[in-house]
Amino acid sequence: MTPLRFGWGSCTVGVGLSVRKAVAYRGGMAKPRSPKGRAQRVHELLKDEYEAICELDHTNPFELLTATILSAQCTDVRVNMTTPALFERFPDAQALAIADEVEVQELVRSTGFYKSKARNLLGMANALLDKHEGDVPTTVKDLTALPGVGRKTANVVRSVAFGLPGLPVDTHVKRLAHRLEITQLDDPVKIEMAINPMIPQDERGEFSLRVILHGRRVCFARKPNCGECVLNDFCPSAEV
Repeated sequence: MTPLRFGWGSCTVGVGLSVRKAVAYRGGMAKPRSPKGRAQRVHELLKDEYEAICELDHTNPFELLTATILSAQCTDVRVNMTTPALFERFPDAQALAIADEVEVQELVRSTGFYKSKARNLLGMANALLDKHEGDVPTTVKDLTALPGVGRKTANVVRSVAFGLPGLPVDTHVKRLAHRLEITQLDDPVKIEMAINPMIPQDERGEFSLRVILHGRRVCFARKPNCGECVLNDFCPSAEV
């Protein structure tokens, strides 16, 4: 199998999408007709295609939280080139909280929006010390109260670092949810709330990672490769 890298997860991908698709539908398996049915079929088929592993390099929840904040409007490859020096200089919340903001700016400059990211990192570290004894919290409420942390980042940290339910919604998840008619909602939080009941709690993070990879490798934004898509037999938007 060939390793592929994407978003905040690296995956190992099996070969022969068309063959797998044919096997999946051999015997006249009925096409799912409800949004929930389509979401569950997507979950099962992509589970056979991709093994999702977080791509952002980290050794603990603090490093993952920091890296995910830096990943906004930036590739994971670039973040992974940036964080070794940052983590060596500021390995935990205690060290980062008292860092010089200009020094942090220079360390994260290559990730873009470096001034606001440095400010958020310092605010995040101080908030961890003030409210959580330096530890990364586990609840969405506590995570999103940290500077620079939105719901997607909170769900990444919850699902990857702590193995808790969390379904990050990015542009790929939104696009595929629309094309597959799982939901036509536009707001990421509403999309998450709509999909959550359709996917087992402990598999929501993996579902998101696999959908993202499928969006990057097959279901492209401008010209989806429907001919090689394992979902095309029931996708309402399939062009084959």
